Amino acid sequence: MSVLITGGFGYLGGRLAQFLAPQAADEILLGSRQQTEPPSWLPQAGVVQTQWDSPTALEQICTGVDAVVHLAGMNAQDCVADPVAALEFNAVATARLLRAAIRQGVERFIYVSTAHVYGSPLTGVITEETCPASLHPYATSHRAGEDVVRAAHQRGEIAGIVIRLSNSYGAPAHKDANCWMLLINDLCRQAAATQRMVLHSSGMQRRDFITLTDACGAIRHLLELPADKLGEGLFNVGGGWAPTILEMAQRVADRIHAATGNRPEILRKEDQNTEDSELLDYTMKRLIGTGFSVNGNDNVDQEIDGLIQFCLRHVT
Repeated sequence: MSVLITGGFGYLGGRLAQFLAPQAADEILLGSRQQTEPPSWLPQAGVVQTQWDSPTALEQICTGVDAVVHLAGMNAQDCVADPVAALEFNAVATARLLRAAIRQGVERFIYVSTAHVYGSPLTGVITEETCPASLHPYATSHRAGEDVVRAAHQRGEIAGIVIRLSNSYGAPAHKDANCWMLLINDLCRQAAATQRMVLHSSGMQRRDFITLTDACGAIRHLLELPADKLGEGLFNVGGGWAPTILEMAQRVADRIHAATGNRPEILRKEDQNTEDSELLDYTMKRLIGTGFSVNGNDNVDQEIDGLIQFCLRHVT
């Protein structure tokens, strides 16, 4: 299988490429805005230049490709700063790439969206039938990108899959990946650099967390899943658990203590005892129903340990 990963030099893209590469049958192509040589962290990969405003160029990079995993997109902060650009990239560029893939006979197109289309903060029981409610530009632009993929899937033009990914964490493939705004990554970075972890809240909010290993495993599962098992092509992808932010910070502190002998201090807002911890169940029944399962607590600690070691090498 030949797989094109847009945003292939990014946080999830780099780890996904490394995850898929050991399968000898897979040819991995990394999409990049600037044409470069294969990276040192995956020298066997190919690199293709993505020119998002050129339908012809997009068709060229889709030639001979079996599947596209579309990860390139604007992050939340940039979407707030320029909501118009967010729509142009997360939605319009997605539509251009999808059309190019269809014209070149690509069999499968996976669009990685976000759980935050459902709202922020996420609370209660959330399934794929839950009505998206967020009006944040990051969420609305991703919803627009989702719609073009789901419409093409419904029309039978391509096996179009939308993943609504929850909060991922783990060590990036390389030190230049922009991933330090993610909560657990930021906590590990803070601890490695300052021996402290500062929470910008009471820490009582719950979040669904998924390791990068499980996120990559879910994508691979959906790349390989028979087309008649895809249904409408929309899947929540999470870690199957929703600790509070404070509980997660304490777990990170435990792992840092095990690795270094030092336990970082956790600092949080003074009104720490006035906020309730609301229920969150980010349900993945559709994905689990296809035979996928997350790997449990051992995988959680392994991912945190790898992230800590990365931070100790590159941040301090």
